[in-house]
Amino acid sequence: MARLFAAIDVGSYEVGMKIFQFSGKKVMKEIDHIRTRIELGTDTYKDGKISKAGVDELCNILMEFKTIMEGYKVEAYRAYGTSAIRETENTLIVLEQIKLRTGLVISVLSNSEQRFLHYKAVASYADMFNSIMNKGSLLLDIGGGSVQLSLFENDALVTTQNLRLGILRMRDAMSDFSNRSTIYEELLEEFIDNQLYAFKKLYIDNRKIENIVIIDDYISHVLQQIGENDNLVSRDQFEDFVRRVKDMPFEKISKQLNLTEESASLLTPSVAMVERVFSLSGAQRLWAPGVGVADGIAYEYAQENKFIKEVHDFDKDIIACAKEMAYKYHGNKDRNELLERISVRLFEETKKIHKMDKRDLLLIRIASILNDCGKYISLEGAAESGYAIIMATEMLGLSHAERLIVASVVRYNKIKFDYYKIMNRDTHVDKNTYLRIAKLTAVFRIADGICRSYRTKVKGIRTILKDKRLEITVDSEENINLENRFFRRKSAFFEEVFSVEPVLKYKKKISALK
Repeated sequence: MARLFAAIDVGSYEVGMKIFQFSGKKVMKEIDHIRTRIELGTDTYKDGKISKAGVDELCNILMEFKTIMEGYKVEAYRAYGTSAIRETENTLIVLEQIKLRTGLVISVLSNSEQRFLHYKAVASYADMFNSIMNKGSLLLDIGGGSVQLSLFENDALVTTQNLRLGILRMRDAMSDFSNRSTIYEELLEEFIDNQLYAFKKLYIDNRKIENIVIIDDYISHVLQQIGENDNLVSRDQFEDFVRRVKDMPFEKISKQLNLTEESASLLTPSVAMVERVFSLSGAQRLWAPGVGVADGIAYEYAQENKFIKEVHDFDKDIIACAKEMAYKYHGNKDRNELLERISVRLFEETKKIHKMDKRDLLLIRIASILNDCGKYISLEGAAESGYAIIMATEMLGLSHAERLIVASVVRYNKIKFDYYKIMNRDTHVDKNTYLRIAKLTAVFRIADGICRSYRTKVKGIRTILKDKRLEITVDSEENINLENRFFRRKSAFFEEVFSVEPVLKYKKKISALK
């Protein structure tokens, strides 16, 4: 039986809704796309909050969307706000007004969650995605408030960085200049290069970039008109397009490219951004799949409900990004790999007492990989430095709350644990997130105690959980006196959190740790 689903994207310069149909053949098909122009981002980026007029207009649009959903007999929907909603000072007031006046619940995506939905939408084009990402590629995600640059090499995510170079923000920042003037274009190029140059020096200079993958709401539509099969555009084709439209008035651009004049005004910063990325990266080809947040929302919903087949291992990308971070901050690769394996083993064999899920398992793996990154800044203050590094570094696919969990596990592995009142005061953490931090920290501390030595003595472990006692037997060629000492110190918190006493035993035997 076919299922109908609506995905709503409350963006910086338009509100869009796509209706999707999921069939019994595990196929996801878009059957309608409604877009309405509303520049919420102009309010947010200029004045800090969305105006009453902006809220009124948004609610009217969403009521129309609700009527359309009812007409289609949509069975489920998800609605998300992005940077304009996320960055406004009156976010909660706006969301409450929407709920009271339309009955629709809008959730707010963090930047990394928003970009990850875009990435999932691109990955749903499995064959082309695999072909592109196997080579050096830049994923250029252009939004109204910012752009996200994600670097891929050999099908692995190397880094992802957010730059406040969104097209609406850039256009409004230079509103004093005519955006068809030479000085405007020169300033725009300089404005973009100031931030792109740092990215180039840090991540691109020693790499060969062959492809750019673009995600946006306007220029992708244009590029698809000039590209070849599979929405591929060569560098020469793009440069020829730029020459043709450079001095063209907006009225003519909008007619030739099937855009509104308002949309055409955003084309100049979009083109400038792509032009500079081409120049700085040396890429020769661009792919514009034409996807957005709504496609990612639908893909994620279909994944969760098993309406479509899994096409990509997204957790692998998050782990790859964490490993690249660990390399950047000179982590101890051998010990971190051992710590990761022990953490995974302990997590899986204590499920009965902690009742956490596979997402928590991913987070403890990331904490293992990044546990010593803070030593790059300070050996004495490694706990606080590691926390700061992780909180300051976006990982595509982790929400802000999940990044806080990872950073906190790394931090509290080394310092006294802060209980809820203190943690909530400092980070506004909710109770569920706090308990996840506590439980993961408890497991992580005893894993770290087991492989405390940087000589990676541990060759294998076995666990037995019986009568409120967790016996952990370690196989090692050497004595584990140091580990025993640290284990006793770190195990008290595990017993406090789970009411289970962990006991470490030693057996001199060589066996592979699986």
